[in-house]
Amino acid sequence: MGKRLFLYSHRRMAITGDDVTLEEIIPISYDFSVVEVSSPDELAVVGADTRVRVTFLEEDLELKLPFGSHSRLFLAEVNRAWSDVCEQYPKREPKFDWLSKYRKVSRGARPLRKMSAKMSQKSGRADSSGQKRGDERSGGDQSQQRVKGEARDGLIRNSQHILSNKDQMLGMPQFGLRDNLIKCELLKSEDNYTYIQNYSFFLGTYNVNGQNPKESLSPWLASSAAPPDFYLVGFQELDLSKEAFLFNDTPKEPEWMLAVYKGLHPDAKYALVKLVRLVGIMLLFYVKAEHAAHISEVEAETVGTGVMGRMGNKGAVAIRFQFHNSDICVVNSHLAAHTEEFERRNQDFKDICRRIQFGQDDPTQPPRTIMKHNVVLWLGDLNYRISDLEVDHVKDLIAKKDFETLCNYDQLKRQMDEEVVFVGFTEGEIDFQPTYKYDTGSDQWDTSEKCRVPAWCDRILWRGKSIKQLNYQSHMALKTSDHKPVSSLLEIGIKLVNEESYKKTFEEIVRRIDRQENDCIPSVSLSQREFHFQDVKFMQHQAQTVTVLNDGQVPCQFEFIQKLDEPAYCKPWLTANPSKGFLAQGASVDIDLEVFVNRSTAPELNSGLQQLEDILVLHLERGKDYFISITGSYLPSCFGSALSTLCLLREPIQEMPLQTVRELSMKSSQASNSETDRPQEIPKELWMMVDHLFRYAKKQEDLFQQPGLRSEFEEIRDCLDTGSLDTLPGSNHSVAEALLLFLDALPEPVVPFCFYTLCLDCSADSSQCRQMISILPQCHKNVFNYLTAFLQELLKHSAHNRLDASVLGPIFAGLLLRSPTKQDLTEKRKAKEFFQHFLTDLDVHEKPPE
Repeated sequence: MGKRLFLYSHRRMAITGDDVTLEEIIPISYDFSVVEVSSPDELAVVGADTRVRVTFLEEDLELKLPFGSHSRLFLAEVNRAWSDVCEQYPKREPKFDWLSKYRKVSRGARPLRKMSAKMSQKSGRADSSGQKRGDERSGGDQSQQRVKGEARDGLIRNSQHILSNKDQMLGMPQFGLRDNLIKCELLKSEDNYTYIQNYSFFLGTYNVNGQNPKESLSPWLASSAAPPDFYLVGFQELDLSKEAFLFNDTPKEPEWMLAVYKGLHPDAKYALVKLVRLVGIMLLFYVKAEHAAHISEVEAETVGTGVMGRMGNKGAVAIRFQFHNSDICVVNSHLAAHTEEFERRNQDFKDICRRIQFGQDDPTQPPRTIMKHNVVLWLGDLNYRISDLEVDHVKDLIAKKDFETLCNYDQLKRQMDEEVVFVGFTEGEIDFQPTYKYDTGSDQWDTSEKCRVPAWCDRILWRGKSIKQLNYQSHMALKTSDHKPVSSLLEIGIKLVNEESYKKTFEEIVRRIDRQENDCIPSVSLSQREFHFQDVKFMQHQAQTVTVLNDGQVPCQFEFIQKLDEPAYCKPWLTANPSKGFLAQGASVDIDLEVFVNRSTAPELNSGLQQLEDILVLHLERGKDYFISITGSYLPSCFGSALSTLCLLREPIQEMPLQTVRELSMKSSQASNSETDRPQEIPKELWMMVDHLFRYAKKQEDLFQQPGLRSEFEEIRDCLDTGSLDTLPGSNHSVAEALLLFLDALPEPVVPFCFYTLCLDCSADSSQCRQMISILPQCHKNVFNYLTAFLQELLKHSAHNRLDASVLGPIFAGLLLRSPTKQDLTEKRKAKEFFQHFLTDLDVHEKPPE
């Protein structure tokens, strides 16, 4: 078919496929050429647009490309495509017969067109809502392509004087550095060329309790007199089915999307910019059509904070975007439930802030976190409750509308006052009654057996300057759920650019940069070059900081680079944040060196095959390399150790010499006739966790679904690894999560990888499934039977713990029957079906060993 160039146009920001028009398909053949035609006057101003003429099939087309590395990358890619055509078809012209149906009447030279400033470092694909998602980032600046063939020489001669002029001004090798310096200086001078204009933002949150939309959402979404400029609408518990939890797919997404669209204010036209969902947590972003052209850099991220810190029944979704010259981040979160779990909610908040990171268009810049935005808007079912008051007293205060007194007992207010969570955030005064919990379909407080204490679970907060709340209310008219929806109307001051002031500021910055000594070699000084991490434990963060100071005469770019024959700049248990960046003259940056041993790195550290040793190479663009030494001592753990090894350990793993553990790891794969080397039936650590749950948690609600506390997991891990206690500390939920983490961290799962495909193939036949388990290695078979017997025992108490096979099946199937590669949906379903046989056929279960 040959190579071709597709040109699209749009009248405003491209939000749906209907907003984009295919203007031209240009074949890249021998007579194709791209020549810069900018005048010398235009080239004299750094930052001016570049004009190019594209010649093809006896037609000319002039394009105006925006200033920046994106345009340079685009031209390099086009020229490379032309070179590839010349190599691929050395003796014949490539055919483009398929283009005939797209051809238009020849129009000669075309008028000048302005190409989009987002000359995309991303490739996009349309998602279910019609917007584009960035799938992957470009690998950075492309080197200039080598000249091939006389025709290519001719093209370069035609534009050589322009390239030379550009080189004098920007310097090709230093283009990214100079570009970053201009951005940095522009950011410092932002007040000189921006002014504030107010826009209205409607924020809404609604926990719909797995219900379908049964009533109009207009009383909630169209409650303001004037149509807001922005809608940011969050839902929680969109779908409570096990299928949504396991496969992250739900038919309720389009149903609620349609309900929202119909409920928007009728006096304005809105466009859907972005949708993001994690299981039942969904966030919709609508904007007035006339503002769409000023929205850019739209990114979405999700993070699960449920069991094992990954499951999406709790967590957050976030959207960040640029509007004019302000960057905004919106977070919709569903935090841990139950009155006593406020510490877990605090932990969820911190995890969300740490783990949500948005990639940037500029590959030299580190990911952007939530708090690195001008404006942060946070909404959702935060689940903070009213505590230390009896339910009747709470209802009495509500009846008197004494919300001020009631707020003194609100957990979120207390935690914010203590500066434990949401530091720097503001919430408006609450003058509406609690939004949870009601009998579905009514305004009556919970009359179930649990008789939940009313609480303000559903909240909206903000962080940033020039923000004024116009309204904060609940909407009692909606009765679909056991929650009431909440809305907040905010007036936010957005920074707009004065084009004339911007141009003047830009030119002053460029002239100042030109006066700098560009031929100076950059240099930095490091606060420390050797770091030691003492007593590193499984899944426990340790961090130290190195300060990098630019003590040279020029700005510099730094980056940690790979060493020879190594896949990354550091070992997988180590990260440097940021790993790359830009430093103005005299500026400094704190780089966090973080050590974290997880399921993938623990096995070799436990067995002594790897040590905590690495050397980081900090490279300066056009400068020298600096070396940072990292060492550490790792305390081996039962988490991440093989079942066969643990069955041979007679003492806690940290009580045994590392050399002994290494020898036992090697011996575990070999049969032994020695009585002293004869393995235990199951690891004692696994027995302690299961025995604890068997004794104390058979009637525990939400077991394996409600996360535990990280601090309690650390106590449990230390207890198992050192044998310091006879009984496990922590709540039942923490012990249950520790058990799941133990199974997840096994280097070889309970059903070894070599049996994985065989098990899936026989998943429909119960007897074949049992036959497969019977041929597992002995310790793996013992553990499988032990765990299934325990789970069957839990199911006997389903009237109390509300567990059933559809809950336990997906959770344990994904751990006991892990794939050596990423599981697809079909494999997940087969693994669930395989394991389901062992939960439902209760006549063959065994009692858990005492």
